[in-house]
Amino acid sequence: MALLEPILEKLDSAQHNLLRAADAIPADVWKTPPRGGVWSAAEIMAHVMSIERTVIGAAERIFKKQPRQTPLLKRFRLPFALAEIRVIRMKTPIPIDPKLLREKEIMFAELREVRGRTLALIEETRNRDLGVYRWRHPFLGSLNGYEWFLFLASHEIRHEKQMREIATNLPKTIQNSQK
Repeated sequence: MALLEPILEKLDSAQHNLLRAADAIPADVWKTPPRGGVWSAAEIMAHVMSIERTVIGAAERIFKKQPRQTPLLKRFRLPFALAEIRVIRMKTPIPIDPKLLREKEIMFAELREVRGRTLALIEETRNRDLGVYRWRHPFLGSLNGYEWFLFLASHEIRHEKQMREIATNLPKTIQNSQK
């Protein structure tokens, strides 16, 4: 379907940029938060993977069922720009599992593996109308199947910015820890 090509492009671009931003974080401080109360690069990556796994798991279950009619007023959703900007801080409803915090290169490979599962689901459902399947996002509202895939890209864009913040603040963090 023509709807999928822009989604695939956005997913590819978002992951490429996230990995590029994460690559700027040295491996020896990968699991070190830049300051108190802030996630480390490893925690960001674990979070991104957890959310994508959760979304894809839900999508696989929902796409097997008959779609339900959703009244027009319940189809409301906020714009994806809210997921991409870092002005509004949000708390994740899914806590980070410490067992997911691994070495940098291992996490890069795991992220690509998770994305492979997403792309496989997109390919499996390519000839179906995913716009008829809807379920709620905790902050954005009701999303259809296509919008959930777009959300994954927007989510990575948000956390790419967070990775860049860590990389920018890293020299200051390292200097302060050496004093």
